[in-house]
Amino acid sequence: MNQRLAHITLLVDDYDRAIEFYTGKLNFNLIEDTTLSETKRWVLIKPNGSGDCNLLLAKASNEQQRSMIGNQTGGRVFLFLHTDNFKRDYQNLLNNGIKIVREPVEEKYGTIAVFQDIYGNYWDLIEPTRNDS
Repeated sequence: MNQRLAHITLLVDDYDRAIEFYTGKLNFNLIEDTTLSETKRWVLIKPNGSGDCNLLLAKASNEQQRSMIGNQTGGRVFLFLHTDNFKRDYQNLLNNGIKIVREPVEEKYGTIAVFQDIYGNYWDLIEPTRNDS
């Protein structure tokens, strides 16, 4: 059996605002932006690198979905962004005014900091130790 995660849905309030943040501040790549209807688009983004999994930016379409924007995991870290250069990417967060929730620390599995995206979702920025990729 060969399975893999292809997309993870991330609820957003506005497609263009989300694209601007993730591509402009986190330096993600816009993979696809296809209009499906007057109110719905298929928007895929992903960080630089070789990973196959993309984020599907999904505009909240009702009050229940809107109430979950920024809190899809009940206040826990939602996404884990691995990097090959922690200092470079952490400095990029600072340069772009991204909120740092937990300053960098060295753990046995790597260097880690926690930040928030524009919606309040928690992310781990991690440079794994060489044995933990």
